[in-house]
Amino acid sequence: MAAPVMMPKQGQSVETCIINEWMKKKGDKVAKGDVLFSYETDKASFEYEAEEEGTLIEIFFEEGDEVPVLTNVAVIGDEGESTDEFRPDGKQDNEPEEEEKTKQPQKATKEEVEVTRKAEETGEAVKISPRAKKMAEQLGVYYQNIAGSGPHGRIIERDIQAAAKDMPKTTRAAQKKAEEEGLKPDAATGIGGRATTDNLVQAGKASGAEYEVKPLSNVRKIIAKSMHQSLQNSAQLTHHMSADVRKLQAFRRKVKKAMAEGSQDNITLNDMICFAVIKALKKHPDMNSHFLGEEIKLFNFVHLGLAVDTPRGLMVPSLRNADSLSLKDLSVALKNLAEQCRQGTIDPDLISSEAASFTVSNLGNYGVEMFTPVLNLPQSGILGVNTIQYKPADMGDGNIGFVPHIGLSLTYDHRSVDGAPATLFLKEVKEQIENFSEEL
Repeated sequence: MAAPVMMPKQGQSVETCIINEWMKKKGDKVAKGDVLFSYETDKASFEYEAEEEGTLIEIFFEEGDEVPVLTNVAVIGDEGESTDEFRPDGKQDNEPEEEEKTKQPQKATKEEVEVTRKAEETGEAVKISPRAKKMAEQLGVYYQNIAGSGPHGRIIERDIQAAAKDMPKTTRAAQKKAEEEGLKPDAATGIGGRATTDNLVQAGKASGAEYEVKPLSNVRKIIAKSMHQSLQNSAQLTHHMSADVRKLQAFRRKVKKAMAEGSQDNITLNDMICFAVIKALKKHPDMNSHFLGEEIKLFNFVHLGLAVDTPRGLMVPSLRNADSLSLKDLSVALKNLAEQCRQGTIDPDLISSEAASFTVSNLGNYGVEMFTPVLNLPQSGILGVNTIQYKPADMGDGNIGFVPHIGLSLTYDHRSVDGAPATLFLKEVKEQIENFSEEL
């Protein structure tokens, strides 16, 4: 009996996924557990394993197509079985479609005249045959600006075939959005060189225009929503402090020397700071918590979140049980998490704000001297790490010298933690940095 293959839903915020590659083709035998296709969300990549055995009798979407979640993408069954009931467009394979007849001029209908006038006056509609539109969707061709060669300027199949050679391909979601909102692709950064919804701009935008309107990507929408909710639904306050980093820099020099001699342990300043933060959290568990409105969840282990800049936008993966790791293991684990985020292979469960008990965000490499990090609710705190600056200090015997200090910016939820304990935690981070030791 035929069974549909449905695009899974990965997380509450994911609305569409892009098919990367089909591992099976139409007509192939499929066993339970076989990988049918790979796909990606705006944050991670996955593989779909078959839940049924049989033959892959139909595939509805091609590689590079952007597919709404919970939509049928294929059918597994026995050869010869009908797949009509599973088609996402609701059409049957034998449903007749009108083909354009270009040999004899045809009189335009009243509806076509109205559509043509609307298209000419507002650019909001395009005349295209059903077959041509289907071909455009399959080939990923942006057809809104194509001059049709059919009756009354209607776009037909041969127009799409010609355009496919010269125009960038688009995903189906981009096609739909472009048609509905009067947009056009100005780049093609998607898989297989396809233009995605992120590559669409206003169709009428002229060269040298004062501005352009660009739709938000899915990840930017998620970030915008969470940041707004964080500021709207919490009592955030930020304290600033700095710490002498001479011991960190001395340890880093030792690491570089060891690497020059063949060591693989590339322990960075950020790794050392995270190590110091973990130690401080163990001494001040009130900061290692979630504020849940009527109660506070205090964690017995440190699940450290680390802000990572990626091509898709900001991600904050969680390193579970970070307090059980040595400095070397912590360094390796943090680098692995960051790389998974950049490659899009991170486990979605690890980038939920609920997955981490505390977060570190380091902007020091960008030269930021001070900033106010925003909480990842329901976490009670987040530490911003700033650039290193030289500050005057008493060197003893009445001598004043300049000492490297790193800026620390702690944002905390005042509903969860009061100012005094928050300051004591920040002071503990400072002391852990200034008296750095790689011992747990």
